[in-house]
Amino acid sequence: MTQSPSSPTLVIGTRGSDLALVQATATETLLARAFPNLTLIRSIIKTTGDRRTDVALNEVAKVEGIFDKGVFIKELEQALDSADIDIAVHSLKDLPTVLDERFCLAAVLERAPVRDALVSRKHGGLDALPPGARVGTSSVRRARQIAWLRPDLSLVDLRGNVPTRLRKLAETQTYDAILLAEAGLVRLGYLPATAAADAETITGLPGLHVQRLDESEFFPAAGQGAIGLEIRNDDAPSRAYAQAIGHRPTWLRVTAEREFLRLLDAGCHTPVGVFSTLVGDELHLQARVFPETDGPPRTGASRGPCADPLTLAHNLFQSLS
Repeated sequence: MTQSPSSPTLVIGTRGSDLALVQATATETLLARAFPNLTLIRSIIKTTGDRRTDVALNEVAKVEGIFDKGVFIKELEQALDSADIDIAVHSLKDLPTVLDERFCLAAVLERAPVRDALVSRKHGGLDALPPGARVGTSSVRRARQIAWLRPDLSLVDLRGNVPTRLRKLAETQTYDAILLAEAGLVRLGYLPATAAADAETITGLPGLHVQRLDESEFFPAAGQGAIGLEIRNDDAPSRAYAQAIGHRPTWLRVTAEREFLRLLDAGCHTPVGVFSTLVGDELHLQARVFPETDGPPRTGASRGPCADPLTLAHNLFQSLS
């Protein structure tokens, strides 16, 4: 059993969505297992991204003047800064690659599946969607990849948490299909961790069919599927707690992915897909970077020892063509 640092109480900050609460519970479960004498307190915080559902997600930062694009973290960092919370739990893909010097990413939990999933009312996945079918997403990256792979489809903005998005697909005619992260569907119990059959449906919503999109064909976001633990940079006890439950293989992978984004000077809503795989002691990276305006993406790849993720990210950046 890991020995607890001196502080007997730890306050965990989280957003209030169903998925965020599941991620907070996972964090608390690991902490309670590692530190059975630790008192855990949960603080639910509403963020700008949760509040501004009246505009497209990629426009929220501009409307609110949040130029680092961290629309789902601003209020959590304010709570960290005021010491109202000790650890902020994030979906890592929402966390900017460059943080204010007062904060740091202390650890990440073991990664869930990284793929995107297409959920539709008809079986057959992306290839079965007819020309003009309406695909809902709030992600510029997903939208640009769909437009590149299937330029005959129509893209429609989609906001709300995961259950809300699924209900919009099931109960309205606004969308023929929607794109979601596989990790969220798994964590919320809508899908098993591994594909059970060729013709999968959403648990509890059998009229909604699912295609898990191969990450080598439909590139995920940097950090997708990972839970990040952010702390105050000078908070040694919270750092020790977070690192005690961190997952090193995931840390190596997301470090490379996020460094690649930093080199691109890319934010959370930049149309960039990047993913990594660990093959023994070697880390493999691939990226697809779309231009700001229409056009085909640049692609790149690198591989090398997993112990040096920053160099691999630099090599990936240099390989773009």
